[in-house]
Amino acid sequence: MSSAVSPTPRTVLVTGATSGIGWETARLLADRGDTVIVHAPDQASGDDAITRLVTAGADTLRLRLAVADFTRLDEVRAMAARIADEHPVLDVLVNNAACAAPERRTLTADGNELSLQVNFLAAYLLTHELSGPLSARPGSRVVNVSSAMHRTASIAWNDPHRAKRYSRVAAYAQSQLALTIFAREEASWTSVSVHPGVCDTALLPLYAHEGDSAVEGAQRVTRLCDPATEVVPGAYYDRTALSPAAPVVMEDRTVRRLCKLAGQLVTSTV
Repeated sequence: MSSAVSPTPRTVLVTGATSGIGWETARLLADRGDTVIVHAPDQASGDDAITRLVTAGADTLRLRLAVADFTRLDEVRAMAARIADEHPVLDVLVNNAACAAPERRTLTADGNELSLQVNFLAAYLLTHELSGPLSARPGSRVVNVSSAMHRTASIAWNDPHRAKRYSRVAAYAQSQLALTIFAREEASWTSVSVHPGVCDTALLPLYAHEGDSAVEGAQRVTRLCDPATEVVPGAYYDRTALSPAAPVVMEDRTVRRLCKLAGQLVTSTV
């Protein structure tokens, strides 16, 4: 095994766990002896991810598959309901699923800008829908895998779907800023956000031509999942260091305003 086994096995959900940092995070947590719920956007990619995890040494009895296409909020709700039914206690939720904003502005079936929904709104909805399992045992954590690009962003409050002025970089950065702000919402669990570093994953072209390995990024995420790692609630971490987030993240009014907006955007489709 590549890491120490948890003294008390936990149940962890990792979204976007079919590749990159998400898959490596699932692998590292499984190595610790945790029960890992592997989220995939579809059955085929999920089955493949599970097969590769078992091949890498994970205990198949410790792996669960959860399928939901984050471009469809009804699937997010259905997945959350299944998880809550099967796992009344959830110790860690890693909101890792992300996509690059496309070159042309694209709306989901729910009417939301694609990257805003996949990268933030789905995470917001999933976290709230799993509030029961996350509140069931003291010490639970939510780790939002964010980005240093949140520092370049602003929330287009009156045009969150960027209908008037669309830029794929601005849309993606907005989604990462929203996810970082979301970590500061008050809850009965501890939430943090983390920039895992510029890593060689599908999102690399947004940042650079080369980066750290996905394993290195996953190690930084997994560290924050570990109850032995003390964290500051609502804080932002750059790799392994506690780091100042963008000033707007620290504004309580902005946290409330964002969560109100998110609540409206995820309920207007019901």
